[in-house]
Amino acid sequence: MQAIVYRSYGSPDVLKLECVPKPIPTDDQILIKVRATSVNPVDWHYMRGTPTIARIAFGISKPKSIRLGVDAAGQVEAVGRNVTKFRAGDQVFGKGRGAFAEYALASENEIALKPTNLNFEQAAAIPVAASTALQALRDKGRIQSGQKILINGASGGVGTFAVQIAKSFGADVTGVCSTKNVDMIRSIGADHVIDYTQEDFTQGAERYDLILDNVGNRSLSEFRRVMSPKGIYLINGGGGPNDGGLLGPLTHTIKALMQAPFVSQNIANFIASINARDLAVLKELIEETKLTPIVDRQYKLRETADAIRYLEQGRARGKVIIT
Repeated sequence: MQAIVYRSYGSPDVLKLECVPKPIPTDDQILIKVRATSVNPVDWHYMRGTPTIARIAFGISKPKSIRLGVDAAGQVEAVGRNVTKFRAGDQVFGKGRGAFAEYALASENEIALKPTNLNFEQAAAIPVAASTALQALRDKGRIQSGQKILINGASGGVGTFAVQIAKSFGADVTGVCSTKNVDMIRSIGADHVIDYTQEDFTQGAERYDLILDNVGNRSLSEFRRVMSPKGIYLINGGGGPNDGGLLGPLTHTIKALMQAPFVSQNIANFIASINARDLAVLKELIEETKLTPIVDRQYKLRETADAIRYLEQGRARGKVIIT
């Protein structure tokens, strides 16, 4: 089968399309014929081996695993004998190991049946980004109806899902984005949209019960200024390949731990996980038309390097898909 592989850390130039053996599922695994996948910041962090400390897990001098890709949407090709929830032919979406390929392995606890009203490209946009938005708002943010929520970086993959999920909880949602994305963010349900090129939201009079920061481009003190006394601030990702990558949110987290004993506000970092239970929740929201994936661009598998280059620029509107 064809797959994207990388054998050294570096820019997207290290990615190569090669013919590799088709994976064979174990008794507990599922083999998915991948129809579409999407790119996420985690892919470029693995590709570049950043931050450097993460190479303890990734591989010190070169990657331990030569395959990339997490999001997957496609058809079940085969199942191990211990798999009971899926069978060959099922259309599914979720976490696929090495999903930048024609086939990927998955666990039945990390996939779900594809929403009936989405195509494979739209379904591939969901797993990482939508799970991150859902778990941030519901689990870490403890979102409640009527709360005032601010989404910084509302036009990206996580941001577009977060705006819609927050609205499904009955929150009053403010999205922060650039001029070209104002109309789009309003169209997916934001009650208020702030164009950061025209207005500094950290100097406004509004106070927010929950802030989800997908950018990490402002200081903690600036965010605290516009938070309610017992507000919650969550930092998700932030930073691109040339400005520290994961070090931006890591710095925020360290500062938060130092400040936590002295402030009433809750400031935290988090890492989301893909699981079948939350994929089922997202599937229901999508089939009830409360949640719609926003797809910016689509690339072929052989164009994966170009897809990651585009994502690294930080200007994607919604998700970038590979078919």
